[in-house]
Amino acid sequence: MNWINNYVRPRINSIFSRRETPENLWTKCDDCGTMLFHRELADNLNVCTNCGHHMHITPRARFGALFDGGIFNEVAVPAPTTDPLQFRDQKKYPDRLRAAQKQTGEAEAMLVATGEIGRTPIVACAQDFSFMAGSMGMYVGNAIIAAAEEAVKLHRPLVLFSAAGGARMQEGILSLMQMPRTTVAIQMLKEANLPYIVVLTHPTTGGVTASYAMLGDVHIAEPNALICFAGPRVIEQTIREKLPEGFQRAEYLLEHGMLDRVTPRTDMRRELITITRMLLGMPPAVWGDLPAPAKPESDADIAAAEDAEADTK
Repeated sequence: MNWINNYVRPRINSIFSRRETPENLWTKCDDCGTMLFHRELADNLNVCTNCGHHMHITPRARFGALFDGGIFNEVAVPAPTTDPLQFRDQKKYPDRLRAAQKQTGEAEAMLVATGEIGRTPIVACAQDFSFMAGSMGMYVGNAIIAAAEEAVKLHRPLVLFSAAGGARMQEGILSLMQMPRTTVAIQMLKEANLPYIVVLTHPTTGGVTASYAMLGDVHIAEPNALICFAGPRVIEQTIREKLPEGFQRAEYLLEHGMLDRVTPRTDMRRELITITRMLLGMPPAVWGDLPAPAKPESDADIAAAEDAEADTK
């Protein structure tokens, strides 16, 4: 009996048991609840194919879809002091940084890169909300300054994708100082007569909205993105009044003149190519390349083809 229980029955169960499905094959839409196959969702740039809800996307995935052929070169960003205030709440600040780096695989909350979109050279930087809520610390300030300096050096426009919960509390006043620093960096672009295009994604709040996120020549937002300084809940509690439907969302801001465009993520690349080339005074982009014309045949090739055709008859 022990032989049957210990060997035969487990062996039978292992043969006929159903294989477990990996947990990461399906993603549930936060808005409509539809279960989406991971490849289908990735091909659609993390936009729900059922309701159009825009989910989080990493800077690398965004750049892979933005740049021609998904090819881009990272720009080095000076590393600031790790823990200037020796800050500690429930965890030490360095421990929180290491945990975020392990979770995201990135060094910090912003990625800077150079490349081409529609054969138009640009400099781009994108915030990663999954890295400590994309909070603006000294590294993010250094990243924007590095991006602006690279754009001025290469004489290229700068495209910035914002996504942040505001300033990073663990760096205190040093974090708030990034607001004037980044404002000066954007002024460098304006003095060099270079376009600065901002794409506001969900959410863009706090000191980020109060500085570089609203200083662009053109402001584009993804659908239903929350864009504000203080959130709607804080405002409602302060003024003790009910706010309008969709208050501080992208469509509301577009209607009230705060934005130039609300563009779905799947159309963002084409939109950025068109606007960038227009601001640079370049001709419209070529969306489809025709094949190279065939080389004209020589007299010898024509004669050989005629001889071969005559032999077959």
